[in-house]
Amino acid sequence: MSAGGERPDEGIRKRRPSRPDDDDLEVPAQGGDAAPTSSPHSTANPQPAAIAAPASQSSAVDTPARPFGPSRLSTETAPRVRFSTDLEHAPGQSPRPGTAENIHAGMRARSGAPDLTLDTHATSVGSSVLGEGEEPSPSHLSPVSPRSAPRISPLSPNRRRGLSLRSSLFKRNVSYQAQSPEEGFELEQRAGSSRQPLERIDGYGSSDDEAATKAKDLTISVAPAPAAIDFAPDVKTKLGKGPMALPNYDTWLQTKERRTGMMKSARAFGARARKFVLRIKDIPPSKDGRHIDLDAFRKDRLTDERTHQPYTSNWIRSTRYSAWNFLPRQLVAQFSKLANFYFLCVSILQMIPGLSTTGTYTTIVPLLFFVSISIAKEGYDDLRRYRLDKTENNHEAQVLRANKSPLTRSSTNEDTSTSASTGSLYWESIKWQDVQVGDIIKLERDDSAPADLALLHTSGENGVAYVETMALDGETNLKSKQTTASISKAIETQEDVTTCNAHFVVEDPNQDLYSFEGRVTVDGKQAPLTVNEIIYRGSILRNTADAVGMVIYSGEECRIRMNSNKNPRIKAPSLQFVVNRIVIIIVIFVLALAIFNTVAYQIWSDRTEKNLWYLSDASVAFFPNLTSFIIMFNTMIPLSLYVSLEIVKLAQMWFLAGDVDMYDEISGTPCEPRTSTINEELGQISYIFSDKTGTLTDNSMKFRKMSIAGVAWLHDADLKETRKKKLLNKKRKGKQPVRKSLRSAKDATTPIEATMSPLEQVETAATGEAEASGSKWQSSARPTKSQRELLTGDMLRYMQRRPHTHFSKKARMFLLSLALCHTCLPELQEDGKTQFMASSPDELALVQAAQDMGFLVINRDVRTITLKLMPSGPDGEPVLEVYETLDVVEFTSKRKRMSIVVRFPDGRICLFCKGADSIVMQRLKLASLANKKMVEIERRANKRKSLEAQYAIARKSEQMERRSSVGGRKSMTLGQAARASLSMGRPSFNRASISGIGRPSTSGRSVQPVRAEIDQWLRERENDFDIQSIHEDTPYESPRPSGLARLSVAYSEARSSIQMEEMEEMVDENVAADEAAVIERCFQHINDFATEGLRTLLYGYRFLNEDEYATWKKGYLDATTSLVDRARLIEEAGDLIEQQLELAGATAIEDKLQRGVPEAIDKLRRAKIKMWMLTGDKRETAINIGHSCRLIKDYSTVTVLDHETGEVEQSIGAAVLAINRGKVAHSVVVVDGQTLSQINEVEPLKLLFYDLAILADSVICCRAAPAQKASLVKNIRKRVKKSITLAIGDGANDIAMIQEAHVGIGITGKEGLQAARTSDYSIAQFRFLTKLLLVHGRWNYIRTCKYTVGTFWKELLFYLTQALYQRSVGYTGTSLYESWSLAMFNTLFTSLPVIFMGIFEKDLSASTLLAVPELYTKGQRNGAFNFKVYIGWMFMASAEAMVVYFCMLGLYGQALFTDDNTIFALGSLTYTAAVVLISAKMQFIETHTKSLANALSIFISVGGWFLWNIILTFQYKPDTKIYYVHHAFVSTFGASLIWWVCLLLILSSCLVFEIGTQSLRKVFFAADEDVFQALEKDPAVKRRFEEAASAELQAGWDRKTNREKDHEARLRKVVSELERKEEERREGEVKEMLRNRGREGEESPERVAGGGAEAEIAEVEREREDVDRLLSKGYGRVRET
Repeated sequence: MSAGGERPDEGIRKRRPSRPDDDDLEVPAQGGDAAPTSSPHSTANPQPAAIAAPASQSSAVDTPARPFGPSRLSTETAPRVRFSTDLEHAPGQSPRPGTAENIHAGMRARSGAPDLTLDTHATSVGSSVLGEGEEPSPSHLSPVSPRSAPRISPLSPNRRRGLSLRSSLFKRNVSYQAQSPEEGFELEQRAGSSRQPLERIDGYGSSDDEAATKAKDLTISVAPAPAAIDFAPDVKTKLGKGPMALPNYDTWLQTKERRTGMMKSARAFGARARKFVLRIKDIPPSKDGRHIDLDAFRKDRLTDERTHQPYTSNWIRSTRYSAWNFLPRQLVAQFSKLANFYFLCVSILQMIPGLSTTGTYTTIVPLLFFVSISIAKEGYDDLRRYRLDKTENNHEAQVLRANKSPLTRSSTNEDTSTSASTGSLYWESIKWQDVQVGDIIKLERDDSAPADLALLHTSGENGVAYVETMALDGETNLKSKQTTASISKAIETQEDVTTCNAHFVVEDPNQDLYSFEGRVTVDGKQAPLTVNEIIYRGSILRNTADAVGMVIYSGEECRIRMNSNKNPRIKAPSLQFVVNRIVIIIVIFVLALAIFNTVAYQIWSDRTEKNLWYLSDASVAFFPNLTSFIIMFNTMIPLSLYVSLEIVKLAQMWFLAGDVDMYDEISGTPCEPRTSTINEELGQISYIFSDKTGTLTDNSMKFRKMSIAGVAWLHDADLKETRKKKLLNKKRKGKQPVRKSLRSAKDATTPIEATMSPLEQVETAATGEAEASGSKWQSSARPTKSQRELLTGDMLRYMQRRPHTHFSKKARMFLLSLALCHTCLPELQEDGKTQFMASSPDELALVQAAQDMGFLVINRDVRTITLKLMPSGPDGEPVLEVYETLDVVEFTSKRKRMSIVVRFPDGRICLFCKGADSIVMQRLKLASLANKKMVEIERRANKRKSLEAQYAIARKSEQMERRSSVGGRKSMTLGQAARASLSMGRPSFNRASISGIGRPSTSGRSVQPVRAEIDQWLRERENDFDIQSIHEDTPYESPRPSGLARLSVAYSEARSSIQMEEMEEMVDENVAADEAAVIERCFQHINDFATEGLRTLLYGYRFLNEDEYATWKKGYLDATTSLVDRARLIEEAGDLIEQQLELAGATAIEDKLQRGVPEAIDKLRRAKIKMWMLTGDKRETAINIGHSCRLIKDYSTVTVLDHETGEVEQSIGAAVLAINRGKVAHSVVVVDGQTLSQINEVEPLKLLFYDLAILADSVICCRAAPAQKASLVKNIRKRVKKSITLAIGDGANDIAMIQEAHVGIGITGKEGLQAARTSDYSIAQFRFLTKLLLVHGRWNYIRTCKYTVGTFWKELLFYLTQALYQRSVGYTGTSLYESWSLAMFNTLFTSLPVIFMGIFEKDLSASTLLAVPELYTKGQRNGAFNFKVYIGWMFMASAEAMVVYFCMLGLYGQALFTDDNTIFALGSLTYTAAVVLISAKMQFIETHTKSLANALSIFISVGGWFLWNIILTFQYKPDTKIYYVHHAFVSTFGASLIWWVCLLLILSSCLVFEIGTQSLRKVFFAADEDVFQALEKDPAVKRRFEEAASAELQAGWDRKTNREKDHEARLRKVVSELERKEEERREGEVKEMLRNRGREGEESPERVAGGGAEAEIAEVEREREDVDRLLSKGYGRVRET
């Protein structure tokens, strides 16, 4: 390795991570004797002993009695016992009798076992077990140094669902044989094996290719080993702090540290100096912890032995300032802004008499005004925090107050004793801030803990209290808290608290939420205190009537407060730092300009001034002259830059708050911006750190799918049939057919929520009905995967019609398992409905699902469970069945399962067991077959995922090649670019990954293909490497039940029920009777469920006879009543009976995401925003949610870092190399909080971890404490330069990271408003983040940048003319402009154009920005305002200033025919040209979105300037010297045509120059927005963008549609009123006609009798026919009857 600072890449030695699952595979010591003479390794040739394990004992895979953390063999003396996948082994222990740790005699060939060959040649001691002669490099991550391995990435294109099934193959099918101490077994793969290393997920391994576990041939190498085995202690592996196992990386870091050592020393010295000056003293640790006696009669406060002061009070403070330090800190903060400091210096110079030429207080007064406003704003924000603190501190808590009564004597026959009895015992309500350490607190149901408490007593069953810790870790599961055995025995009632003599010793306050160390002594007996006996502040008591605890930590020493951010930083936008640099440049320029003019004056004075008699004795000294020039040019950095910017940002806040698309109708919550300082940073986000519970998820679990007897069923009881309003548009050709799903006939006729793209979602104008088709439920993890679903309602009807089939019997047992195997308690509500109290939402979802399917738990007491069954359907007669509860083996994180033993009504005894699939699978009767089938299933799935990963990598490579091959073609038309595979020639698009759309051309030819190409380009990115060619019938896809293949999905819409023959097609009874087929399909379904992001559980059952149960019951009773090691004994007893289970089925629970979360994450990823999920939940849950929200793709490579595997650094190093070499399609890193804390202790490993985290696409951190979340955000914020971080959460545990990030977003969710109150912006749903960032964020960034650079441009344009004028006046400092006009330049005449541009500018429409998130990258690259952009604008300003000045001087000032060439006339011409040019450029050239505001701004600015001139010309007196203003504008230069012609020429020249420069830039250096601005002009393309953004913009369109509909309704009402009046008028005419007709009928016979002519008769008949014809058409409300 070179000595330079180059970072090694190839030098990192990759190692295979150990396989954590095989911690269970112990090397047993026979007889338990540790002496070497009696060790099984003492003989050279051990003989195998056949030891048969009883069937009822634990399986070979999972031993609940094993230590929780994996222990390792010593590296120095232990033999290397390893398998082909580098399995680590736990220390040798004496196996429990009958367990599978007993060594079997010989290795029999079993179903699914790999072929093993034995290579017995001896190798020398110390040689590599790999047989390559390579010495393994030392590792300090675990006592066992992992062996060197080929450089194979540990990344796997595989899901990590936590509870892996594939690791169980060796455990189940490979037996172990005792061996001599001189020999060690090494199972190796034969040559050509491509087995990849394994990774660990929460104690369970998962592999990249399970086929290697089963199908590859292995060899066993026997190597000599030392004579004795030194087993490592039974503790969790701790990451070492010595040299890393990656020597090259370690050496490089040491070299780098030596170079930066002086900087670190300087920073350390500064920290020590700060502590010395501020008298900050670190609190030393206590000697042996905090000692607290349980004393209900204590009156005095306890003393902290560390400080010899009373323990800290329970008063909390989250304010940033106190009354005494607010003003000093704010003054420092305000004047640390470079511009404010600059103006302060200028104002001081300005107030020196005789120096200023522009007034005395014109700078200091507005400066103090706006600084005061900023200080007042900060003070108000801190006052709000103080009020929130005060509210929390004034909450009330119940504290025990007891008084000792006089001593009483009690005598017996043997002795006489004296005891103190309790007198008055009552619970006093006091404020939280008055609670002290040692106080005894009573919590009632739904009360929050006011401080950290040690649990003393609870009224819950079995002494268990359930608490909700959502405010601490975000978990929704209830935690069970239980007193120690000694405390529970001493305190049986609340009154016993006063008589209990207990002494608590607890650790010093720290941040660790997941572990606790302490002890309690009761009557001389000690018991350990763990986190299970501690209730932290912020926890809420649930499902328990009351609980009593003693305060051990108070106030700021509570765990939740230790994890909070005590001194949150004052946030400032990153753009401000760029502006500060520009300000420094301008200050340097102003000083240089002032010095130049001062020196020039000295030269002019020597050469010219001395010769002018009228300037005698008028010379000015150097320093006063320099100062006057500095004051003159100081407004090149205008104070209005910051004043107007605040106005712009306030208007931007108003737009954010008023956006209806970010309004949540359910909660009635809009977007609420709480700060305007960092609006532009919303458009620059590079990293998003998100909480899980309540932010991504909806805090609700829903039972979604299940597998019974080989058939998967969808549970749709909670799916509401909704109709969405769809975007009105015609369907395009070439769309894929709508997916069909198998549904009940009654569902087939009902439109449900569509799964089509927005383009297909059509709303007919006539009826407004939406076309919809497809599945009722769609996986958010794989939305494009076709679903064939059978509904649980169909299953119930099948069971009712055919109740005695194999399937129906198994289905009934499965439903009984759901209804019985849980710990929920039913509660009958007033409305007659039954609700359940559950310790976790998972259990609640399972019990509710059983209720939906007719198995309702209506009562549960200590010994019985009563079920209400609906065998005939919901309309039938219910049947009540009472099941006797015999025993319950509780769920623990170590067992990962729970069991219940019940007696059926017919007297049979049955065990129901549910748990993680990998755990329950090994306890099945056919576990070996299950292992074999699972391996086959995973092998097929892995091949498919490998293909997807390769396809994704190929797609990326192809896009890169396209961009490089067409990179030089810059003159293509839009159609030519489309035909060139939409390859783009601009580098900016290459950076933004927008390959596909070319520069528009004026030729306009071949436009139609461009629309199709744009559509294709969008589709490719919306689908995200989804392989449509791999269908379910390919060999890489999981097989489906044959029954589904035969079943037609084309139900007739006319039928309302399923026919019997169709029911028979639903279930294959032959498969239901075949256990092997059922197992294969069940595990196939589990695999599919996990792929869809669902949380799976496996159910099993077993019938017991009375003798078997009685034998087990005796042992279980002994375990439950044991006072020593009770938990371990209960686990062992449960393991004895949880064997030989029958498979009942599997469930899949959906942790419901908030609406639109996966789509939002997809768009944010396309915007090059990296997403991290930081949660307090366990690893399996976090990974499942990662799949659901598409944070983890199906082909992602997941690197799981687990300190228990002991190979963290090797995994990190190999992953970094794999990503850098381009071998990874999509990388995700998963790390838990404990591993992260150990990584942070090793500085080289910490640096390596953050290198990997920055390279990875996503990071998931589980079991993370609030302080760890904030630490991750802080490290990324500091390590990734020019990156803007955003943290989003909804709970109190998210406040720290929200305050630490550049931008903090609070979700107004179910966890309360703590996060929303402390955030910078609050929204109601995560999906609103899409529009907040991609639209408003980008708009605000573009607006702020254009405002800033526009302000600098106009100042240089204006004041450079002032500098140029000094040449004509001898550099004397004479101003070209009249003083009042000069003072009003920024305030009245040029402020509106830049302000309006900063408020209303929209360079692209919202639909375009949402449809093409790649456009967001402009803010990430600082593309709108950087040094290059600044130089470009300043060049334009300088050129235009020279055009303005020299045209003015040459065409008007020095012209012979000029009537008025005084200073005021020349200055007015220049001033007018500058004002008009600034308005025109800002409002027409630079503003893309034109509106009435543009014309209004120009009218006010330009019109105001001319009005100002009119006012000045009449206000000035005629005798004013220098500036002859009186009547000048109306009578002298204002009346001169030459003046106006010169003005037009100047403006024309500048505008032509501006437009020409813009045109050339767009032709040769077109930016992304230039292309899409041209594309938006095509109605078809714009429509396509709107369709892609319809999900985010629908609410605004609906509101607009509603306004239009209201307007139409009003018009319709007016028209209907007019029509009604017209009908009444015509009705009157018809009635009059009928009356006339009747009179004519009476007269006509007389006329005929009187000799009338035939002509008259014919005329009457014709009139009657006309009337009949008119009546047949109808008039008004008159109709022919």
